[in-house]
Amino acid sequence: MLKWLIALLVTVFIAGVFLPRLAAFLRIGRLPGDVSFRFRGRLYHFPFGTTLLLSLLATLLYRLV
Repeated sequence: MLKWLIALLVTVFIAGVFLPRLAAFLRIGRLPGDVSFRFRGRLYHFPFGTTLLLSLLATLLYRLV
């Protein structure tokens, strides 16, 4: 149990370090359907298109495996 927890924490740490850079490189988060707007000086971002794409990819991967 402890090994799984450590593996999960290491995976989350690595994802937290590398995913923002990978997302900027692949331009994820700027797909059609992603909504960004500024309200009272704050930027709000709702990545509907990216969420849909990642959900479809996860479903396809699940069905293939």
